[in-house]
Order: sequence, then structure tokens, then C-alpha cells
Amino acid sequence: MFATLRRLYATLPDAAATARTASTPRAVRLRRARQGHNVEPLQSDVTPEGLTPSESVHYHRALAKGELLRGDGTTLTEAQWLERLDARRSRLRGVKQTAEEGETDVEVVGQKIYLPNLILKMVRNHTPAGQPYNPYEATFRVPQSVTKTDIRSYLRAVYGVQTTYIRTDNYQSPLRKGRGMPTSTYADRTYKRAVVGLVEPFYYPQAEEDMPREEREKRRKMLEERLLVDKSDRDRKMYFLRATRAADPDNWKWRTGTTASRGNILRIIAARRAERGQVIEGVKARIREDRGKVPSEAA
Repeated sequence: MFATLRRLYATLPDAAATARTASTPRAVRLRRARQGHNVEPLQSDVTPEGLTPSESVHYHRALAKGELLRGDGTTLTEAQWLERLDARRSRLRGVKQTAEEGETDVEVVGQKIYLPNLILKMVRNHTPAGQPYNPYEATFRVPQSVTKTDIRSYLRAVYGVQTTYIRTDNYQSPLRKGRGMPTSTYADRTYKRAVVGLVEPFYYPQAEEDMPREEREKRRKMLEERLLVDKSDRDRKMYFLRATRAADPDNWKWRTGTTASRGNILRIIAARRAERGQVIEGVKARIREDRGKVPSEAA
């Protein structure tokens, strides 16, 4: 009934489990490595029964305490314990049952938000060199006030995206301090990053520099037709041109085509260096010739 209030815990595909292992925080990976749990790159750290290292620790701790004993004297296996744990995790949250006139009804405890004003900016996943892109993860830049529950509910309610885990970290912008001014930060450079695990893979659109030539031209044509990218660039250049001309109209003049392009400037510099090198080589040749003539004239 209330899909946004239910967390989904199920058996993950192998690729999704590998993605979850790769996104483990560095401090956790170092701690597990000191304990002898080393995982090879592009491998999953789950046990054959499907337990993560943290779940395995909880299971063995409960087993040592005797909390897994059943009435017949047997203990729960890892698979049975994980099934019971997933059932508890997947319970309906944020609601309560109310009884009125002999009828039981479910009432939402939290406040419903119909028009959320959250801005979730999706960016590319961090992919180390030599490793493939991870389609079972999605990276967002979110406001610092947003919690993991907000992100999970937002993605589920608005886009129908099922998530498996969410890891967040905060990034603070560099400090700036002017003369006589207090120390402050750049507001647009302070953000929270959220790495979301996905049940279904999502392939981020290919970067323009990685596309073949035909696809790159097709994409540029599409952007020009829909967004008028080239026209916006021309309008911006004309705006700055008018602003520059209005600042000093008497001494303003058009820049020639020779020095207006970086390629032309580098080409001119290279030609001048080649010309100077030829002059230097000619001077060296004349000096060598003059040195060869001196002994013969003295004899």
C-alpha cells in the first residue's frame, strides 16, 4: 500500500554485490584487511550463503551468545538467519494500526510531502583507471539537509527506482579570506555526495569524447536543434564584444584573424623560431669557414 515506506532487501545479482563491495568506505576496507579479510578487485565479499562481512560478524556474535537456539535444540543456519533478518528489514515502516469500531486500519505516522523541493543532481560514478563503469551504482549531489531515508523515498516515489544501499559523505569548499574580511567558504562548492546502489542496472550516457565521430556529430546536431548551444555561444561572445567596445569606444578595434586564434599564434611562434634557427645555423657555418681559412692565410 505504502511502497515508499518499505525498504527492499533481496538477493542481489553478482554484479550488484560486486558494486556494493567496491563502494565500501576506505576506512572499513582497511579495518577488514587488518583482520585478514582481503578481497580481490572486481570481486564480492559476501559469503556463499549471501552474508556480508558485517552480517557475518553479527551472526557469529548472536550464535556465541546462544540467541539463535530454537525450541528443538537446533540453531539457525546462516541462510535461515539472513532470511529472518531480511523479513524484519522489509517490514512496513512509518505506519501504525488503529482500531475503530472493531475495524483495523493503517495510518501513516509521518508527514506526507506531495511536492518535494529537493534538487538531486546526478553525476558520473568515480571509475578508477583500467576498471569498467559500474552500472549498479548511481552518484548524486544532494543538499546537506537531505537524509538517506529522504533519498530512498524520493527515488522510489518519483522515479520508481529500487535502492539497495546508500552511502553519503560531505565535501566542504576551500576557505577564502580577503583583506579585512572574515574567513568564508564558497557556497556552491559545499555539497553532499550520495552513492546509491541499484537493483536494476543503469548505464550513464556515453561521454562525447568517447563517442564515434558519427554519433558525436549526431549528438551535437541534436543539442543545437533542441538547446541552441552554438547560438548561445555566439550571443555570449557578442555580448562581451559590445561590453568591451562600450568600455573604450575610441581605442577599440577588431582583432585580426592572425592573432585571434590560439592555433594561429602557435603557428606564428613556430615559424619565427624556425627562422631564427636558420639564421643561427648560417652564422655558425660562416664562423667555421672563417676558422678554416685562418691557418692557410698565415702559411
